[in-house]
Amino acid sequence: MKPLSPLATAWTRSKPPLLRFLDNCLSEFSAETSGHVADYIPELGKADPAYFGISLATLDGHVYEVGDSRVPFTIQSMSKPFVFALALDLLGAGKVEGAIGVEPSGDPFNSIRLNSENHPFNPMVNAGAIACTGLIYDSKGAEAFEQIRLALSRFAGRLDLSVDDAVYSSESQTGDRNRAIGYLLKTNAVISDNVAGVLDVYFRQCAVLVTARDIAVMAATLANRGINPVTGEQVLSAYAISRTLSVMTSSGMYDYAGEWIYRIGIPAKSGVGGGILAALPARLGLGSYSPKLDKHGNSVRGIKVCEALSSHYDLHMLNRSDDARNAVIADYDIGKSPSRRVRRPQEREILAAHEQEVRIIELVGTLSLSAVDYVSRRLAGRPRPQFVIFDLHRVTSTTRAGARLVAEAFEELAALNVTVVLSGVRRASKEWNTLREWTAELKNVRDFYLLDTAIEWAEDQIVYRYGGSIDFHETTELAEQPLLTGLSEEELTDLASLCTIRTYQSGAKILTAGDPADALYFLRSGAVHVTLPDGVRLATLTAGMAFGEMALLEQTRSADVFADMAATACEVPLKDFERFRKQHPRASECIMRNLAQLLADRLIVANAKVDILTST
Repeated sequence: MKPLSPLATAWTRSKPPLLRFLDNCLSEFSAETSGHVADYIPELGKADPAYFGISLATLDGHVYEVGDSRVPFTIQSMSKPFVFALALDLLGAGKVEGAIGVEPSGDPFNSIRLNSENHPFNPMVNAGAIACTGLIYDSKGAEAFEQIRLALSRFAGRLDLSVDDAVYSSESQTGDRNRAIGYLLKTNAVISDNVAGVLDVYFRQCAVLVTARDIAVMAATLANRGINPVTGEQVLSAYAISRTLSVMTSSGMYDYAGEWIYRIGIPAKSGVGGGILAALPARLGLGSYSPKLDKHGNSVRGIKVCEALSSHYDLHMLNRSDDARNAVIADYDIGKSPSRRVRRPQEREILAAHEQEVRIIELVGTLSLSAVDYVSRRLAGRPRPQFVIFDLHRVTSTTRAGARLVAEAFEELAALNVTVVLSGVRRASKEWNTLREWTAELKNVRDFYLLDTAIEWAEDQIVYRYGGSIDFHETTELAEQPLLTGLSEEELTDLASLCTIRTYQSGAKILTAGDPADALYFLRSGAVHVTLPDGVRLATLTAGMAFGEMALLEQTRSADVFADMAATACEVPLKDFERFRKQHPRASECIMRNLAQLLADRLIVANAKVDILTST
C-alpha cells in the first residue's frame, strides 16, 4: 500500500476549529489551580481536583469532547432547570408559577429565605428546587424520582443515568440546612406534609451521575427548544424550555448571575459537584467538569471555559446580528424563470403577456418575525400578483412568531384575492405543522412539494384565466413539432412512414438513464416528465413536443422519462432516422438547427435562474 504524502497525512489528522479551540482551553486552563473542592457534603470532597473535561454539542447532533469528558460526577444543582421544566409540563404552568417565583434572590443558593409572598424566589435556589420536587412528589408520590431520573436521562440522550449511592447517603446525612428549608416551605403551605419524602427525592435527584458529555447534550437540548439533537426526541415542550432558559439567565449562577450574564451572556447553571452547563439558544450546548469551586460555588475552570468561548466567538446572546434581508435568496416572476414545462405557442403567448401575475420568492434560514415582516413589505413594494409562491426548501426552522405573522400576511393576501402557494416543505415535517397551526383555516393557500410543480400549476391557472386551454388528450401531428419546423410536407410524410405509435399508461417508465439511445419520440397526446436519476425534474412535456432527441448527440440515455398520464408517442428508431437524414439533407440541416435552438433556449432559462440566485 502506497504511503500517504505529508499533506494527506496532515489532512487525515486535522481537527475542526471548535475542537482545536476546546483543546486549547483544556491546555491553558489546566494550569489554573485556585478554588477548593466542595466538602460540606463529605463525599464530594473525595473528588480528584485534577479532573478537567469539556464537551460541546451542536444542534445537528455532533458532540466534541476533550479531557475527562467521560468521568462521572453528580449533577447536583444542575438538575434544577430540568426538574423545573418537567414540573411545568407535568403539572401545568399555573400550578408551578403559583408556588415558585422567578425573581433573582441575590442570596447564596442555600439561603433559608422566602420572598414577600412566602414563596421561593426562583427554582434555581435550593428553596425553589425543593418546592419544585415537592410539587412533583405531591402528584406522582413514590414514582416521583423515577419520573425525574427518566426526564434527566432523556435530556442526556441515554436512559441509564443512575444515582451515586454514596453521595446520596452523604447528602442525606448532612442535609440539615435543606431540611430547614423544607420545613419552612411546609409551614407556608408550599409543599405537603411529607417533608422527609420530598427531601429524599431531592437528595437522589442531586446525586444522579452525569459526565461533561451528558450535560453538553442536555444543554444543547435546552438550546434546541427541547429537542435532543442527538436522539431527535422532543423531550419537553418549547414553552417549558423557554421559561426555564429565562430563569437560568437571571438566576442560574446564583449571586454571580448578574456578573455572568453581563460578561458571558449565555444562560447557564452550575453544580457544586464541579459541573457547569451553558445553553446558547439556537446555537449550542456546553458542558464542563472540574471540581474546584470559587467563592460562589461555581467551577473555576468551568467559568474560564465559558468566558473564553463567549469572548472568542462573540457569543453573547444579546449581541446577535441576524439580518432579516438575508431571508430572501431569490425574488422573480415567471417571465424571468418559468416552469420546466415546455409550452405550446398559444400558452407561451398568454404567459408572456401576464408574466408578472405569478411571483416567486425563495426563502432561506429561519422564518422569524423580522424575516416575515421584511418579506411582506418586499412583496407589497411591487404590483399585486394573482399568485405568490413561497419556496421554503432552504428554510431550516420557523418560529411561532414568524408562523403567526405568516398567517396574518396570508389573510391580507386572501382579502386581496391573491392565492398563496407553498413549496419545498413536506407535510410530515415540523415546519409544516408550525405553519398549519396558524394557516389551516385559510382558503387561499395551496401547497406542492416541488417548486417547479408549484410554478407549473400557477402558470396553468393563468392560461385558463385568460382564455387559453390545455388539452392533454388532444392529438397533435408531426408538423406541430418544434424539432421539425421547416420540413416540407413530403419530408414529413416520409418521416411519418418510419413511426410506430406507442401507448403508455400513467406512471409508466418510458426511457431509463444509462440505456442505449436508439430511438427518438414525438409526443402525440398526454404529458411526460424528464428527470435525472436522482429524481430532479428537468422538464414536463405535452403533446407536440419531442423527447429522447438527445439520441442525436449521445449514445446512452442521460435521463429517465415517465408518463404523467395516459400518453401516445411516435417512436422513430435512430437507425431509420439517420437513413432519413441522408435521403433528405435539407431536412437534416433543419432538424439539427432546430435542436441547437431548443438547447440554446434551455441554456438561457438555466442561466436566468443562476442570475436570479446570484443577484438577489
